[in-house]
Amino acid sequence: MADDDFAPDLVLRNGQIVTACNGLVAEALAVRANRVCAVGTDFEIGSLAGPRTRVVDLDGRSVVPGINDSHVHLGYFGAARPPLAVDVSFPTVQSIDDIAQAIRHARPAGGWIRGIGWDIGYLDDLNAQRLPHRRDLDEVTDQIPVALRDFSGHQLWVNSRALQIAGIGRNTPDPSDGVIVRDSDGEPTGILQESATSLVAEHMPSLSDHELNQALDTARDLMHVEGITSVTDAALGPGGNTFEGGAAGERLLQILAERAGRDDFSLRTTVLMAFSPLTTSCLSDVEEHLHTFVPPPNKPGWFRVAGIKLFADGVPPNKTAWVSQEYCGGGFGCLTIAGECDEQRLADLDAMVGLAHDAGHQIGVHVTGDLAIEATVKCLVEAQLRNPRPDPRHYLIHADLASPEMLRLLALHGYGASMQPAIKWTIATLMRDLLGKERADYQWPMRTGLNAGVRVTSSSDAPITYPSWRQGVAAAVLRESKATGETYGPQERISLLDALETYTVNGAWQDRAEAWKGDLAPGKVADFCVLDDRVLDIDPHKIPSAQIATTVVDGRAVFGDFADL
Repeated sequence: MADDDFAPDLVLRNGQIVTACNGLVAEALAVRANRVCAVGTDFEIGSLAGPRTRVVDLDGRSVVPGINDSHVHLGYFGAARPPLAVDVSFPTVQSIDDIAQAIRHARPAGGWIRGIGWDIGYLDDLNAQRLPHRRDLDEVTDQIPVALRDFSGHQLWVNSRALQIAGIGRNTPDPSDGVIVRDSDGEPTGILQESATSLVAEHMPSLSDHELNQALDTARDLMHVEGITSVTDAALGPGGNTFEGGAAGERLLQILAERAGRDDFSLRTTVLMAFSPLTTSCLSDVEEHLHTFVPPPNKPGWFRVAGIKLFADGVPPNKTAWVSQEYCGGGFGCLTIAGECDEQRLADLDAMVGLAHDAGHQIGVHVTGDLAIEATVKCLVEAQLRNPRPDPRHYLIHADLASPEMLRLLALHGYGASMQPAIKWTIATLMRDLLGKERADYQWPMRTGLNAGVRVTSSSDAPITYPSWRQGVAAAVLRESKATGETYGPQERISLLDALETYTVNGAWQDRAEAWKGDLAPGKVADFCVLDDRVLDIDPHKIPSAQIATTVVDGRAVFGDFADL
């Protein structure tokens, strides 16, 4: 038995320790204070225990490094959950009638009923001919404004009262980078896309400080239940938001900075600042805020403002991603950058990237279509050539249709890509109908990206999908459709260990934190989660149902208890 002065505080033995260190899988793990101090065999680690060491028998369970969800909207996720909002996602709702019932029993927040998650692909009574309409919501309430974000976050479904408050009628022009969907008579249907969502959002009251704290508490608890120990919140600041109401994004950034690292908020958080409203970017906004907005100070290990979030285009499900091949049924999408024409928008994209790069920021760009990706990568590369910086680590967010050539260019310049395999699982069949099978098979090219040398990270984009990394891992390994079980793009499948690394060490790299977190090597922080199964040995289809038994952050259990194992 070791001298107790140097013995670990905790030993986990008889397990499957997935270290994420060059494929090493060990039997046992030792923790002293807030750091991993050793990994190895049961005998090796057991011999380190002292009289006061807590020794836990894992009974074969798996331990994986703390999950690093590399792209979420933390306050938005918390505010989009009950009691602050109505859950209108599948499988909670499966029809218009289900949505009506949910709204009927909702409690308005700030005088509005808010919700998120609807998807026409999972509503039995909706299809390409029968789309959501304001009348569906008017039948429930025509007095209280209702605003429901779709699962992608790029569409808003509102009732007539919300349109009236926003002053939207048949003569309201579409914003240059958005769409007010209209019926055959020219009347608004209640569906707003891309920047048109802001026409209503700007009239929605910001959440109070109490509600913002409530949203953070909800998000923190749900992240810990999922084994998540680190997140990147990818849109806070003057243009960011929590649900609707832009001022909340700036206040939430301050509250998050104040709470980060306290005993009641053990969630490591990296932030990208947003200077324009959700789903769009504007050069004048970046110029205005880049040198005038003062973000809160960093808290090493717990809170850091890393850089700037920009939007280049929309999303394929709404046909707003800018693509070179026409969508089935017509359209090519567009850049969602404020401007009068593509040439102006491209010039503004280049200018925004250059400004952020020259100011020393890491840049994350929401971009999905192949034409938009090509334009974005060229802007990032040219910014670095004009003003060389050591290892800026810029990255694409989503990168749905990144070509092999663009992926190789990303790798060559040390840039990354944050992808969302669970979104692929959710929309795979819909994408076949919009993109055709060949492009749908290729969408989210994780294997091609990793083979090219790109640091691919995985994330949930919560609340766009629920932050279950187990579902994301299964989706990356299987490439199957949630709707049908059909396989899409088997050539883009990745291994289980590769998938786990996209959620751990690669996420730490994106955060510039690989020296101290992301794997279970000795000396790294003791962030990990224990599963009630052997994740490397089970059928990948069963990974999503593997339960998290305990989540540990900085050496302290924040969910579950070792006594329950």
